[in-house]
Amino acid sequence: MTHLFLVFLYSALSITVGLGREVAVAGESWGGANVFTPKAALVRYWKKQIGSDLEKSSFLLSKASPLSAVECATYTKLAAQKALSDYLSAFCKSANLLCFPDLGQILEKHGPNSKFAVYSTDKNFTNYGTRGHGGTNSFKNYSDYFPFNSFRRYSRDSAGHNDNFDNYGPSGNSMDLNFNSYGSGAIRGAGEFNKYSEGSNVPNVRFNSYNSDGNTRKQSFRRYSTDSNAGDHYFTSYGKNSRGSPNEFVTYGESTNAIGSTFTGYGQTAHAAKDTFTSYDFQGNDPANNFKSYGDGGNSGIDTFKSYRDQSNVGDDSFKSYAKNSNAAEVDFANYGKSFNEGTDKFSGYGEGATNHKIGFKIYGVNNTFKDYAKKGVSFAKYTNKSSETMASMAVSGSSVNRWVEPGKFFRESMLKKGTVMPMPDIRDKMPERSFLPRTISSKLPFSTSKLEEMKKTFHAAENSSMDKMLREALEDCERAPSKGETKRCVPSIEDMIDFATTVLGRNIVVRTTESVKGSKQDVMIGSVKGINGGKVTKSVSCHQSLFPYLLYYCHSVPKVRVYEADLLDPKSKAKINHGIAICHVDTSDWSAGHGAFMALGSGPGRIEVCHWIFENDMTWTIAD
Repeated sequence: MTHLFLVFLYSALSITVGLGREVAVAGESWGGANVFTPKAALVRYWKKQIGSDLEKSSFLLSKASPLSAVECATYTKLAAQKALSDYLSAFCKSANLLCFPDLGQILEKHGPNSKFAVYSTDKNFTNYGTRGHGGTNSFKNYSDYFPFNSFRRYSRDSAGHNDNFDNYGPSGNSMDLNFNSYGSGAIRGAGEFNKYSEGSNVPNVRFNSYNSDGNTRKQSFRRYSTDSNAGDHYFTSYGKNSRGSPNEFVTYGESTNAIGSTFTGYGQTAHAAKDTFTSYDFQGNDPANNFKSYGDGGNSGIDTFKSYRDQSNVGDDSFKSYAKNSNAAEVDFANYGKSFNEGTDKFSGYGEGATNHKIGFKIYGVNNTFKDYAKKGVSFAKYTNKSSETMASMAVSGSSVNRWVEPGKFFRESMLKKGTVMPMPDIRDKMPERSFLPRTISSKLPFSTSKLEEMKKTFHAAENSSMDKMLREALEDCERAPSKGETKRCVPSIEDMIDFATTVLGRNIVVRTTESVKGSKQDVMIGSVKGINGGKVTKSVSCHQSLFPYLLYYCHSVPKVRVYEADLLDPKSKAKINHGIAICHVDTSDWSAGHGAFMALGSGPGRIEVCHWIFENDMTWTIAD
């Protein structure tokens, strides 16, 4: 059936192209495209809802679905029949969507020494290296922009085998990496991860039963997920039942933003385990770490946390049943949780039921909760309280605070004056390129948390995969209750965006965005400035991308804003390099006191206005002047 469908599809495509050359209507098509395409239908809808006398946005129309008329009709029918899943690969390619491929052929047969350099994605390394003796497998500069790999039972039951992951998944976007039973039952040898997932965006990495039942096999993570944004890392039954297997995390999650790590059953019932966390989450922004049953039932284990979450901004850590029922456990927290803005640490059942243990906290931060922890064998030294000198030095001031907010990301309205030189943040779009779906298709796809399982089936999203996480988080954000004074809607098509904008602002509207990304991450000079709607406090509808298989925008209107457009000049040559759109929020009284704008500008809710540029591929709608 699939073959017949594709034959029909490609035949239809050739017919469509032929028709397109003959049936083009001026003003309703691009480059002679068929008038029945989604793009042509969108132009007609635009003229109907907004009016033909207003200029159409080439920026927005460029995001319209690239599907041909026949493709659109075919996939619309499949969507109505709930059968798109059977043709997902072809659909994603034709519609320019973000879809993760199904895993390819298993890569099982290989010699004792294998090297993967500058390798690509979508690989299935199931049973790779199983029962191998000696030798080394090396992964260098592995994976591309969207890494999607599976390492199941990799190096399981091996002896003296080494694995090196060097610069694995650099700058990956929405990476999905799965290490199940990696090194399980292995004897000796070593696994090294150097510069793993560095600079990645929204990674989803899972280590299940990693090095469990291993014997004297060393695992090392150096510069793991450094400079990464958001995302989650899961370590389940890591080193469980192992014997004398040291694990090192050096510079784990340094300078990351909102990274989450979960360690469940880490080192559980292990013997003589030695785990070291050095510079873990150092200088991170709002990291979250969850340790459940870490070292539970272990014997003679040694765990060391040095400079853990040091100099970070807030953050949350939870240790449940850590070293519970263990024997001769030794845990050392040195310089723990010394974040300059107060974080939260919870220790429940810490060392409970342990014997002959030694647990020490030396120079650790504020806001720690210790519940049901062992009353003997636990020492606390140089605990920082809120009245201490150290907390005074953590006050909002200087570069220690501002480093968490990129220079120029937020600024005051007074800076929008000709001749002002100011830093321009990195306004480049970090999300993968996608297109909108035509409403005829998007309206037939499930879109709610109540239909999440149906959505996962449509997009081949495995449980706890990146796609699963992507769908879930986007839906939760869309279904979140609006903040005070906010009107919001998630729009899966341009038609839906037009409807929302006209509902809020009326039909006499225009959409704007910053012209290009020129000037990003450098100083720019403000040229001529124009206030939209005469620079008066007005309404606007701003739309921001969500990470989703097809283009999905979170559009919202907040009260009391002023919108500006300004020429951006090179400070030295005074030549125009960009044309920026800025929005200033006049009323910030309902904003959080911990908002990045106040960290950067040094004030608080309701005390100042806050301005920011419209980033690449985001946009704002206003009433036309």
